[in-house]
Amino acid sequence: MMGGATATAFPAAMPQHKARSADTTAGLKNLQQLIQLRWLAVIGQVFTIEVAHYGLGLTLPLREMLLVVACLAAFNTVSRLRLRAAFSVRPIELLLALLVDVTVLTVQLYLSGGAGNPFIYLYLLQVTLGAVLLPSRHLWTLVAVTTLCVALLTRFHLPLPLRIDFSHGLSSPYVLGLLACFVLNAALVGVFMQRIARNLRQRDARLAAIRQRATEEEHVLRLGLLASGAAHELGTPLSTLAVILGDWRHDPQLAGDAQLQQEIAEMQAQVQRCKTIVSGILLSAGGARGEASAQTSVRRFLDELVAEWRATRSLAHFDYDNRFGQDQPMVADATLQQMVFNVLDNAREASPDWVQLVAARSADGQALCITVTDRGPGFAPGMLRQLGTPYQSSKGRPGGGLGLFLAMTVARTLGGGLHADNLEGGGARVTLTLPLSAIAL
Repeated sequence: MMGGATATAFPAAMPQHKARSADTTAGLKNLQQLIQLRWLAVIGQVFTIEVAHYGLGLTLPLREMLLVVACLAAFNTVSRLRLRAAFSVRPIELLLALLVDVTVLTVQLYLSGGAGNPFIYLYLLQVTLGAVLLPSRHLWTLVAVTTLCVALLTRFHLPLPLRIDFSHGLSSPYVLGLLACFVLNAALVGVFMQRIARNLRQRDARLAAIRQRATEEEHVLRLGLLASGAAHELGTPLSTLAVILGDWRHDPQLAGDAQLQQEIAEMQAQVQRCKTIVSGILLSAGGARGEASAQTSVRRFLDELVAEWRATRSLAHFDYDNRFGQDQPMVADATLQQMVFNVLDNAREASPDWVQLVAARSADGQALCITVTDRGPGFAPGMLRQLGTPYQSSKGRPGGGLGLFLAMTVARTLGGGLHADNLEGGGARVTLTLPLSAIAL
């Protein structure tokens, strides 16, 4: 199955909407990381205050400091409710969240020795988070605020009975505080920077996929417009040929030639088939020659599709197995039909003697799976790697290789997909998957 094509038009997707969706997802995940970090800060502050007051015997304003922790916990609860709303997270919102964290840290340091508190270096964690999450102008705002807070804490703070003493090594409470601050900074920066970087990489990957999809769908849209224009142009000469052939068939001078009458009838059938193809192209492109989308059922749609394809193609042996099971209503149009026709035509070109189509439900019962198998030479490894890319064909003719590309694009537009592989005994298999919710009546 290597590439024949019949142009199929379909509505283009909205890449800008999808790009906004990718940004929204990344923003929500980053906000979730800040919320998790803030819960750790709540637990860490309570633990540190208790150890400093009761373990090291330092006199601290416990009620005020615990009240600040409670305010931080309340703010985090509100942030959690906001996260459930799933609205887009703007950079200014992340900046305000970080400024709240900076404010809480500043108040706690003011109550516990100011710049003489070894946990003063936790400001670097806030700046590091801002460097990853914020645009440049917001980052420098955060840097300016944290710098101002450190400067103010050198002058304004409540006294802390903790002597800055490095001579006693790890037996010095100040040195222990510095070590704890370093470990906390290193651990949180390592863990959360990896998570945030992973979120950003996932967003970039989604945006790259969306841009690729937009390029492919724009290509198909151009093909649809060209096909629609060609169909309109072909309408007049086909009608002229139909009239001339009708006149020949009723001409008394030609009526006695049985062989010629048979050939005229065959030409009329082929002209009618061409007009049907033109009507299908116009219908797919939104033209008015065909009828609108029609109500049918899945089993009936498949049976009629196979019957029409079998009647208009010459093939030595065609196996059809409808295993869909209990029937259900659906909406069908020429686009769906032509998508399957493209795959079948490719299989027939690769394997003129035998083609098989099997229709069934997916394992979860939520999708229609159409599997087309042939006994041809199979796909080249390079073609499997680039499946769904236009102009990937083994036939070597200009413009070839669009069949699977168009089929895959239509399937993905409906939320499904297309998968192809080679069989061990020879031949190839292509599976179309369409969510039943996308085609249900």
